[in-house]
Amino acid sequence: MFLKWLVMFIGGFVYKKKQKKMTVAAAVSSPKSRVLIVGATGFIGQFVTEASVESGRPTYVLVRSVTTSTAGSPSKSKVIKELQDKGATILYGSISDKELMEKILREHEIDIVISAVGGVKILDQLPLVEAIKAVGTVKRFLPSEFGHDVVRADPVEPGLRMYNEKRSVRRLIEELGVPYTYICCNSIASWPYYDNHHPSQVLPPLDHFQIYGDGTVKAYFVAGSDIGKFTMRTVDDMRAENKSVHFRPSSNYYNINELASLWENKIGRTLPRITVTENHLLAAAAENRIPQSIVASFTHDIFIRGCQINFTIDGPHDIEVTDLYPDEPFRSLDDCFNDFALKLNHNSTLADPITSSLFNAATCA
Repeated sequence: MFLKWLVMFIGGFVYKKKQKKMTVAAAVSSPKSRVLIVGATGFIGQFVTEASVESGRPTYVLVRSVTTSTAGSPSKSKVIKELQDKGATILYGSISDKELMEKILREHEIDIVISAVGGVKILDQLPLVEAIKAVGTVKRFLPSEFGHDVVRADPVEPGLRMYNEKRSVRRLIEELGVPYTYICCNSIASWPYYDNHHPSQVLPPLDHFQIYGDGTVKAYFVAGSDIGKFTMRTVDDMRAENKSVHFRPSSNYYNINELASLWENKIGRTLPRITVTENHLLAAAAENRIPQSIVASFTHDIFIRGCQINFTIDGPHDIEVTDLYPDEPFRSLDDCFNDFALKLNHNSTLADPITSSLFNAATCA
């Protein structure tokens, strides 16, 4: 009897150990989420797409038809080719086509949808949200936020119009019960809004600094690569589901005066400072010239009103990204400015001011 019991005990132990190994093996080999990204050719979208591909997730990029997505835009065509070469699968269509989006989501068994569209395309996300709801298998939707918390920030017009459109997308997401994560990554790690241009394509100034107000209102500056990296960390993280994830790295917390000093240390000389008052920014916004007036309204909201820092994030639907991933470092603004300085030296343009840039609609603001 004892021998029979011993055989049963050993057999049961071996079975449980085998089952545990099978469970671990299953967890290790479980397929990664399949990701669809729209707006992938924009400034933020490229970083998110590259991070998705690098994470090993099957990554699909939606672009408009070949003729409309690349016509007159060789740079966009180049970006699409580069993303494809890195492993992304290119799909063609429009997010405003609900039936097509349902078909794509079903056929490719998409788990995660990320939108990085900007400007006039914000409301195109509404049919996409409806398609996600209709399919019912998408585990998480990240709408085109990638900037400020659009519910708490309150820029003057014409920036307010963009935020109202983003708010309407949020309302539909929440009304339909679509699982979401809102990425509130604050500002791009660069000199902000030099000469009323978006900072994504502009080197810091070489002739003078524009100091907004008294230059003491602080903001958070995040490298594009970190926006991509941390965004992809959140997509499968249940702690980030139905929450606003705020990027507030203490190492990248600067005001304009501190930014100016940091850049002067890089270029080895002192630049004159020109004060841009609140009234100047409001007047520029009121001119309603696009994109300059939108940039002026965001600049006013950040560096006069303090829209990134004038609220706490201790509510039930807020979380700070460093609380989620305390051991994951952010790239410092000091390092980012080193890159700008190296680029200047490489291009031998230290003596020339930056005189032009392209405004990128996929803003981080």
